[in-house]
Amino acid sequence: MKKKTKAMWNVGLIAALLVLLFLLEQVLPSSSMIFMVLKKGAIYALVAVSMNLLNGFTGLFSLGQAGFMLLGAYTYAILTIPAESRASVYQYFDGGIVQFSIPVPLALIAGGIVAAVFAFLIGLPVLRLKSDYLAIATLGFAEIIRAVFQWDKLGPLTNGSNLLRNFPTFNSVLYPFIVAGICIGLIVLLINSTYGRAFKAIRDDEIAAEAMGINLAHHKQLAFVISSFFAGVSGGLLAMYQTTIQASMFKSAMTYEILLIVVIGGLGSITGSCIGSFLFIACSEWWLRFLDNSNLYIGDFHLTFLRPGFRKVVFSIIIMAIVLFYRKGIMGDKEFSIEAVQRFFRKRFKKKQAVEGGSSHE
Repeated sequence: MKKKTKAMWNVGLIAALLVLLFLLEQVLPSSSMIFMVLKKGAIYALVAVSMNLLNGFTGLFSLGQAGFMLLGAYTYAILTIPAESRASVYQYFDGGIVQFSIPVPLALIAGGIVAAVFAFLIGLPVLRLKSDYLAIATLGFAEIIRAVFQWDKLGPLTNGSNLLRNFPTFNSVLYPFIVAGICIGLIVLLINSTYGRAFKAIRDDEIAAEAMGINLAHHKQLAFVISSFFAGVSGGLLAMYQTTIQASMFKSAMTYEILLIVVIGGLGSITGSCIGSFLFIACSEWWLRFLDNSNLYIGDFHLTFLRPGFRKVVFSIIIMAIVLFYRKGIMGDKEFSIEAVQRFFRKRFKKKQAVEGGSSHE
């Protein structure tokens, strides 16, 4: 397929998706669970893709995504709370030290930049580490950031351990899809560039990559900073989705969830991370919720084994099954594309023709 035709197909699919989402908003009530899944799924898709850029495409095992999301969320909230609302939000800290607000798009970009700056500073020492040691170092950073942001001495800026609220949020499902789609598109362009090929070379064999003239330290730092930037943007989107922000939300469990999405979707697959995020959110927040209902009956039979928390047990079993039977994830290292769909149907059509031809000879 020619590049121009491929681009037209991609644009057409994206436009069709946005039109479908718009129509769903007109038909279904805004409180429908499907919108919650779509909004949160889009946000988690972005942060999962940003983690996959590190873990799947560069081979760096980092567990600091929750910390970078926290930085992005707090930056967004601090910069967008209206001046007239700051006294009520920072009621224990004399209205806070920031007395202005900026537009939402600029605040999201600022959240990404703050996360990227922290990633650059942290990456200087920790990217010398490898494998588990790098994971422990980045996880420790995320925990330290979460504790520091709840420190009362930083209250005039972060509001201490209190909630940040009254900042702009979104109602339409289109907003997170558009922002996440643009960001994921930029990551795809990066992966398909010479820098992306250098990242993959480092992942496959660092010694061979260095022998080819690739600066390992520079490219690792670049991947770490870019990944953190998009994690910061997703943190700002998460703040908009949650409507309130508190540092205690960004625990290590959030990073583990994102890592789980990446593994389920497939290390080294962008579309795998996107599919995995929506499946994860749908299962954990919607499809399996009935398992927490201890008063559920099937006819006259009372399902006594159901109780609050049973949903997580079943969800864990499903995840174990996926990991056991799909060790490379749902997509592996492959991507969904128009060419792949065409090849699939072409193969099925040829197989059908062969079967019909054989039966006619008989």
